[in-house]
Amino acid sequence: MKALYHQNKHLLLFLLAASLLQSFGHNVWRALFNNFAVETIGVGADAIGWIQSVRELPGLLAFAVAFLALLFKEMRIMAVSLILLGIGIIFTGQSTTITLLFVSTFIMSLGFHFMNPGSNGLILMSIDHKETPKIMGQLRSMAAIAAVLGTGAVYLFVDWLGYKAMFTIVGAMVTVGGVVLFLVGKGGHGLPGKRKIRLRKRYWLFYTLTFLMGSRRHIFTTFAPFLLVQAFGIDVKMMSILLLVNSLMNVYVLQKVGKLVAKLGERAVLTFAFAALIPIFLGYAYVQVLGVLYVLFVVDNVLFGFNMALTTYMQKIAVSPEELTANMSLQETINHISAVIVPVVGGTIWVLFGSKAPFLAGVVIAGISLLLTQLIRTGKTGGPKALLPEST
Repeated sequence: MKALYHQNKHLLLFLLAASLLQSFGHNVWRALFNNFAVETIGVGADAIGWIQSVRELPGLLAFAVAFLALLFKEMRIMAVSLILLGIGIIFTGQSTTITLLFVSTFIMSLGFHFMNPGSNGLILMSIDHKETPKIMGQLRSMAAIAAVLGTGAVYLFVDWLGYKAMFTIVGAMVTVGGVVLFLVGKGGHGLPGKRKIRLRKRYWLFYTLTFLMGSRRHIFTTFAPFLLVQAFGIDVKMMSILLLVNSLMNVYVLQKVGKLVAKLGERAVLTFAFAALIPIFLGYAYVQVLGVLYVLFVVDNVLFGFNMALTTYMQKIAVSPEELTANMSLQETINHISAVIVPVVGGTIWVLFGSKAPFLAGVVIAGISLLLTQLIRTGKTGGPKALLPEST
């Protein structure tokens, strides 16, 4: 990140601060949510599916960021998103019914999902394609450190503070951080002065893999933790330990993934990731040994980091940098078209056919994704060059 620091220190510090706040807040929410929903409100498998669909609904609306970027700088959009994220976390802790949980989850998710397109767009416009995977890996590794702190805080303080206080304190921290970033996030800082909304046929493979990745991701985020909580009865401390291990792994692994993408290319990295998902989903369906399921849960989470290869693939095939924010916004929306449906369908088939059904569907999705990944071609041009001023 040294090159980016010398070229645009303000932008790097902004991206880093926003990423740390988002990761810390969201991971505290994630570590608490399933146990809070089950123990405090009595949520069942069918209801958890509906709540998770509400959680992903703002992802469908994320394409609005493309239009907002025509009027406001990505930095401002990211700051407001953090404020919404913090408010949503606070109100989750105040929820006493499923309806209130729907509302608070929606607000939290709106902030979480609207931040991502602006962040990714800034990164792709700011960094040359040869360095993008490495820097993206480093930024995500730093975010993983924040996740470690978040899940560690849950483990240490949830018994003392309780769910409500944890949600309130962490939500307030994220909200205040968002306000500060809103005040300092001014100007273009060397970025293009305009944005374009261009959706092209040449991006069809990027769009399709994004759709499938959304389906795969939400089978994991919805039903893997729920399997552990409902079927095996693990408590909030054990879930926080698992998320802590995930974050510790990501601190190291995400930097390596970025280097692998830069060295081997997007197709090789995504091929490995999708191939590895097949035995993982089969394990969720058939393995009854809790220790093995813990390992699968950690490895599955680590594989999320490999999705940066899909983002850098878009950078390489993009016609111009001005189109990147719009397509990062569309990526978020496409990712969630399936993600809104999958939790509801998955929860329903869980009830009708048993806990194996959602994970066997994941095997099919991973297989199709693996086949389509072989069509990835990036050429030798590497796409548009980043527009940040050269260091002096």
